[in-house]
Amino acid sequence: TYTGKPYYAGPYYLRTGRSSVFRMIKEVIILAGGLGTRLQSVVADVPKCMAPVNGIPFISYLITYLQKQGVNRFIFSLGYKSEIVTAYTNTHFAALEKIYVIEEEPLGTGGAIAAACKRTINENVLVLNGDTFFDIDLSRLSGFHLLHKATCTIALKPMSHFSRYGAVDTDAKGIITAFHEKQFCESGFINGGIYALQSKTILEAGLPEKFSFEKDFLEKNTGGKLYAIAFDDYFIDIGIPEDYELANHELVSKL
Repeated sequence: TYTGKPYYAGPYYLRTGRSSVFRMIKEVIILAGGLGTRLQSVVADVPKCMAPVNGIPFISYLITYLQKQGVNRFIFSLGYKSEIVTAYTNTHFAALEKIYVIEEEPLGTGGAIAAACKRTINENVLVLNGDTFFDIDLSRLSGFHLLHKATCTIALKPMSHFSRYGAVDTDAKGIITAFHEKQFCESGFINGGIYALQSKTILEAGLPEKFSFEKDFLEKNTGGKLYAIAFDDYFIDIGIPEDYELANHELVSKL
């Protein structure tokens, strides 16, 4: 069960009153190489990020959301049917400053992030899952991360009555103290799939080419410079048919 109480974005920034915390990280890695196995029954033969939501590929919502918040350099981490993603973004986001990092074989979430970090030009980068939309204020995440000189800062989402996600605990300063396996929780905070990350942290960690970002990096670095901040904003993960259907009903109106 959840025991910690991470900072919430609003109250924390009202207390600090420091404009420096609003510095924005403007480079992003979008993880969009997944097979989308659980969605195959409703969306076949395309990567998860290209699943149509009201006729528009899901990744379009992510790109537009990021652009509106000031992100101006995109690194797409691709794998399964990458040509579908590149063709779409080259056509519909032709002016976007973008790089494609394409896996020849699956590298795991960690391997994909590390490969993309080799192409970053800034010390810190945002990382997003290509099948999740979490409508947070990225300047607040960026500012919190930079203020604490964190190696990685996770955007958490408060949730009730869930079993699909593991819970995350923090101490009073926002330092992550524990990750919990997936099990039923009455209430808690889940990993919202958005990170602010020091690129060199991953590149200098001595990890293998293929590894899990969650298991091999995050869970093994609790209690140090791994932070979290909570946002009670709209969240949808289209990874299963039920939530994909929900996105088709909700996402446009939420935006």
